[in-house]
Amino acid sequence: MRAASDLPAAMTTPPAAYLDPRTGRTWPLDPPRWCGDGRAPLLLTPLPGLRRDAIRRERRSLWRYAAALPFAPEDPISLGEGCTPLVPRRVAGATALLKCEWFMPTGSFKDRGASVMLSLLRAQGVREVLEDSSGNGGAAVAAYAAAGGMRAKILVPAGTSPAKTVQARASGAAIELVPGSRQDCAEEALRQAERIFYASHNWHPFFLHGTKTLAYELWEDLGFRAPDNVIVPCGAGSNVLGCGIGFEELKRAGEIARPPRIFAAQPENCAPIARAFLGAPAAAPAPTIAEGTAIARPIRLPEVLQVLRDTGGGAVMLNEAEIGAATLDLARGGVYVEPTSAQAAAAFAKLLASGAIRAEETTVVVLTGTGLKATPRIAELMGVSL
Repeated sequence: MRAASDLPAAMTTPPAAYLDPRTGRTWPLDPPRWCGDGRAPLLLTPLPGLRRDAIRRERRSLWRYAAALPFAPEDPISLGEGCTPLVPRRVAGATALLKCEWFMPTGSFKDRGASVMLSLLRAQGVREVLEDSSGNGGAAVAAYAAAGGMRAKILVPAGTSPAKTVQARASGAAIELVPGSRQDCAEEALRQAERIFYASHNWHPFFLHGTKTLAYELWEDLGFRAPDNVIVPCGAGSNVLGCGIGFEELKRAGEIARPPRIFAAQPENCAPIARAFLGAPAAAPAPTIAEGTAIARPIRLPEVLQVLRDTGGGAVMLNEAEIGAATLDLARGGVYVEPTSAQAAAAFAKLLASGAIRAEETTVVVLTGTGLKATPRIAELMGVSL
């Protein structure tokens, strides 16, 4: 880890610390921790952000924005994540800018968080990590742990399709099947966190400082300006929070006047964040084709809602037919993403129709994962037998 005196002046004061946003209590970054008192979810204290002259333009990865991180590891774990395409496409009769986050080493946006989280933890001396995920999060943590010479253990529900864990197994991660539900799996991870450092994509604040690089990248993609709107698929809210953190840092650094409005897209069958934002009654979760966002109890619900409110954004609930139709519509235009990602395009159409956003505005639709990870689901939508 570099000393503060070796870093750009903007990063030297005040020193970054872990922050419990609900109590205001802080802890130093060393020793590593993943939660606060009573297992409270943590953020980091506000960072100053970076100006455009601090971008490491020779780096073709998210590490071009290393000066925006709480500290800079000497040897980050990188597989070329970030720098994903921003492609204009007609969606619902208007032009959207599709941010193709599936152009990542493991096929999803979670590589941003895994690269930063594991790089910073390794620099702090962590050599073995625990994660609970049956999908993209587990695949990303397994791959970056392997690339960084770290050991990874991934807990998954026992009923998970073996196909969903192949990618993590191939990276050399130890896979443990946990009897019961996804929630049972998360609770077992909390128990095992007493013995193995819990580098959870849902819990650790360093992960959010990986996802915030999406905001920096969009700013650079657009000629150093912010879009009017950003629409993201939302489960636990790491992209909502990451964009909120990143754009707020850019405002703090004087690079933008205001953040874009951020909108969260969730499946109607499992939409705790959208329901809370919209004032809709709570509902028991049901199976959804958008399984990557089926998070029934997001741990940072108040913080996600705050970002949506502070930016003047909102939330959209989508039924299964809308999600399926958006998946196939994108595919027929050459954009093959998982249904979880296609929610953002479906939300764009609904927001246009309601007048919440306008066609002439610059709207980014974030597409988070490749359709190759959802082949059985997409085959069902097409009525094709595998």
